[in-house]
Parts: sequence; structure tokens; C-alpha cells
Amino acid sequence: MLQVSLGRNFSHSTFVFRGFPVLHGHRWLLALPFSGSFLSVLLGNSLLVHVIRRVESLHSPMYLLICMLCVVDILVVITIIPNMLLGLLFDWDEISLAGCLSQMFFTHFLSSVESTLLLAMALDRYVAICQPLRYAEIVDSSMFMWLLVFTLLRSISIMATLVGLAGSLWFCGSNVIQHCYCDHMALVSLACDSTERSSTAGLAVIVCFVGVDISLIFFSYMRILSIVLQAASAGEDRWKAFHTCSTHLIVMMCFYLVGSVTFLSHNLNIPIPTDINTFMGLIYILFPATINPIIYGVRTKEIRNGFFRIFKLRTKRIMPIKVCPAGKRQT
Repeated sequence: MLQVSLGRNFSHSTFVFRGFPVLHGHRWLLALPFSGSFLSVLLGNSLLVHVIRRVESLHSPMYLLICMLCVVDILVVITIIPNMLLGLLFDWDEISLAGCLSQMFFTHFLSSVESTLLLAMALDRYVAICQPLRYAEIVDSSMFMWLLVFTLLRSISIMATLVGLAGSLWFCGSNVIQHCYCDHMALVSLACDSTERSSTAGLAVIVCFVGVDISLIFFSYMRILSIVLQAASAGEDRWKAFHTCSTHLIVMMCFYLVGSVTFLSHNLNIPIPTDINTFMGLIYILFPATINPIIYGVRTKEIRNGFFRIFKLRTKRIMPIKVCPAGKRQT
């Protein structure tokens, strides 16, 4: 009653997550699969980073981009999953407005960086296959510097604007966030004043990242596939090229499609049940982070060989054990 009577003079400073309302009484059961996914993300991506860092032959632009992608996947999962697991296991569901806005910024910022890295990887392959003679000229240290500047400027400016608009709103109604982390529109939908600017900013993010990045990625892989299929004489080579490109495109499409649906569900008033929307929001984060080490690591011959090389070196260091001849005692 006090909150209603105060109206615009009151704004919540803490919020409560309710990501799985249907399963609220048995939410602890969800902790097991999400914990497994969390550990697999940390293990798979950390191992891939270690291999690329240790093997000198992998210090090329493409593998450095893969390494950066793994680091981003680790960071974005750490931003969300530990706090979510505490809520599932111990009902620690509260978060301050400042904490919510910080989590929102880093989650969306890291997702935007991942989008830029996926675009850079697609363009790198495009130059390597479609312009092989000019690869060393185009892809050099200055290109990486410009990529870093572009990524930071685009991601920080857009996401800071998004979070700033959300932080300027008043929350005088419900303080229950229908999600398990601070998704932008899940928080904005609780505001008791106009959310038109925040909704417009959310649509701008979709256009800027999904509309631009996925179009360039799709074009790059189509050109790559076309050239490789024309050059490949054997049927096995054609199938390998098609399988590689299609696998990369499927993973990227899942990342962009699921992310767009969860981001737009509030903007366009799409009636998605809270449990499903929350699950999709988590899949948008966890699926790429889990599958990327397999797509770009296990299925890449150079990285696979680098892993076995490191494994064999460590095995050789452990294996030498002095064995005493029969009848003699070791002193």
C-alpha cells in the first residue's frame, strides 16, 4: 500500500528473479544440468585457450580470434550462471538495481563482442579463401588494432546507452524480474513510466548487430562455399567444405535467432511463457559457449594436433621412471 500511495515518488532499489515460476518449488533440480553446462564451458574454452597459447604454429589471426571468442564465452557465462545457481539452490534471488544494471551491461556488451568476433572470423576466412594472395596484406596487426577499436566503440557506446536508458526509469510497481538474470526488456517492462525510448534502443541493437553482422557473415560463407565447391574436384572434399560451412552457419544462426527472439519478445509483445523465455535466454548464452570449443577446436585439425602434441610432451615428462634391476635394491 505504501508503494502504491507514493507512486512516482517511489522506485525500487532491489529486485527479485523469478525465472522458472512453474518449476519454482523444484528449481533445485535445474541446478544439476546448468552446473554441468557451466563446468563444460569453463573446461572446454580454457583448454582451447591453453592449446592456442602454447602451440606457436597456432599464433595466426584465425586462431587468435578463436582464442578471443573462448575468453568472451567464459566471461559471459561467469557473469550470469554463478548468480543464477545460487538462486536455484539457495533462493538467493535478490539483486540491487546497480547490480542488475551492471550485469545487464556486461552480458549484452560481451554478447555484442562475440557477434563482432564471429563477423571477424567469417571475414578472415573470406579473405583467406577468396583473396589468398592479398591475405597477408589485408590481415595484419593494424587490422587487429582497428578491429579492437571498432569493437569497443560500437559495443560500449550502444550498450551504455541501452543500460543508461533502463537505469533512468522509475520502478514503482512490481520488483519481480521474470527472468533468471538482468535481461534488458525483462527489467524495462517493470517500469511505471514510458519505455518507448528503451524499446526503440532495443530494436536498434537488433538492427545494428543482427541485421548487419548476420548479413555479412551469411554473405561471406556463401561466397566461401561457392568458391570451395567450384575448386574441389573430389566428392569427399565438396562434402567436407559444405559440412564445415553449414555447421558454422547453423551455430551462428542459433546464436542470433534465439538472441533476437528473447530480445524482441517484450518489444513486440510476443506471448512467450516465462519458463520458455528464460530457458531460451540461457540457451542463447550457454549453447554457443558450449559448442564453440567443439566446432572450432575438436573439428579443427591444427588445434587437434596441437592438443595431442602438448599431451604427448607431458606424457613423456611423466613416464620416465627408473626401474631397479632384479636382485638389486635402490639406494
